[in-house]
Amino acid sequence: MRIGVLVSGRGSNLEALLEAGLEVVLVVANRPGARALRIADDHGVRALVLARTAFPDVDARDAAIGQALDAAEVELVVLAGYDQLLRPGYFAAYRGRTINVHPSLLPRHGGVGMMGLAVHRSVLAAGDEETGATIHEVTTALDAGPILAQTQVPVIPGDDADALAARVLEAEHRLLVATVRQLGSASREVASQVR
Repeated sequence: MRIGVLVSGRGSNLEALLEAGLEVVLVVANRPGARALRIADDHGVRALVLARTAFPDVDARDAAIGQALDAAEVELVVLAGYDQLLRPGYFAAYRGRTINVHPSLLPRHGGVGMMGLAVHRSVLAAGDEETGATIHEVTTALDAGPILAQTQVPVIPGDDADALAARVLEAEHRLLVATVRQLGSASREVASQVR
């Protein structure tokens, strides 16, 4: 399955996909200094930077992202640490499947402002005994698409946000790779039935 990955930062989920041997054909970043761009380059994967400032508005930028993915014949898009809400222009330009990995057990600790360490601080402040990672379909509503997979991670007494984030990130990597492989297998099965 041809995969496109949208990134904003360090690219550890992108790295997990590449190290698992999955076919990432395009990486799109919204920040020129994102470490994920170096990871793409190191693996010989084509990468683009489509920053908001290069477009008249957010919808135009998102349409350009969708067009780039469509032109690359991407079959599955993965939001891997991408910190922007995709606007209608994206969904008009790219009609394939888009999934996101979120560092909590949605619907808990999702929505506006729930990115990075803010998620883990929220889990700790709520006194949750477990958290985890969620893979879900991306829709125009933030963190609200149908859930495809989840994995649990215990909250250990004495955890701070950094320690919890590190354990959740390891679980995210495993869950993301397993889910993408499963989606690829299902896609191949459907294709073979169509033939």
